[in-house]
Amino acid sequence: MDAIDEARRVPVLMYHRIGAVGNAWEQKYCVAPERFREHVRAIARRGFRPCSLGAFTAWLGGDAPLPEKSILLTFDDGFLGVYEHAFPVLRDLGWPFTVFLVSGLLGQTDAWTVESNPAGRTYPLLGEREITEMQRAGVSFQSHTRTHPDLTGLDDAALEAELVGSKRDLEALLGAPVDCLAYPFGRLDDRVANAARAAGYCAAFSVQPGFNRPGTDPFRIRRLDVFGSDSPAALARKMTFGTNNGSMLTAVRYYVSRMPA
Repeated sequence: MDAIDEARRVPVLMYHRIGAVGNAWEQKYCVAPERFREHVRAIARRGFRPCSLGAFTAWLGGDAPLPEKSILLTFDDGFLGVYEHAFPVLRDLGWPFTVFLVSGLLGQTDAWTVESNPAGRTYPLLGEREITEMQRAGVSFQSHTRTHPDLTGLDDAALEAELVGSKRDLEALLGAPVDCLAYPFGRLDDRVANAARAAGYCAAFSVQPGFNRPGTDPFRIRRLDVFGSDSPAALARKMTFGTNNGSMLTAVRYYVSRMPA
């Protein structure tokens, strides 16, 4: 691969639920199926291509190159809607993606949102049958802890139980190593990051926006939030500028800042 074709920065997209949006609160982290298909078309049309989790972590560690315009697709929480709506689209394209599972709630619902959702509504999570089918098709499954708590608020014993327990649960289910973690709510501090390393993870994903580059702290990997309100053009701007603000104003400010004085 020629040096000019190698990626120098890679955005990681963070989706959550794919499905029907019930209210304004849900729209932030739920993308309607047709909008998701529009996102996929926009990604492809602009020449971006998803890479595998293994290829991404190897690139991050400086062990292997990635092509320019590589991205990583991730889905937090493991909602059933990912199987129903995203999986068929991405499987047909042969695009790899990663799902972070809450190992203690497989086949149940997102109980951690019942108080924050104004409707008091929860949604189903992937069960063993769907996970097995997706894994056979090449989907990567990693840890989102056991019960989705704010890890920064746990004592040391509870923190270890969430991190080590989820890793063990999922490795037993998948019959494969679980090397990566997504911090619930994106909340972490030095103690949590060190505990993730001690639990045997090789990398962990935050919700801090921005690009990743070789040498980025593997326990503070940056991701871009994808909202249900994001148009395809807004998503493209997020990937281009490494920001959670996909407005046209972001692009204008960027280009103005690069104009000669």
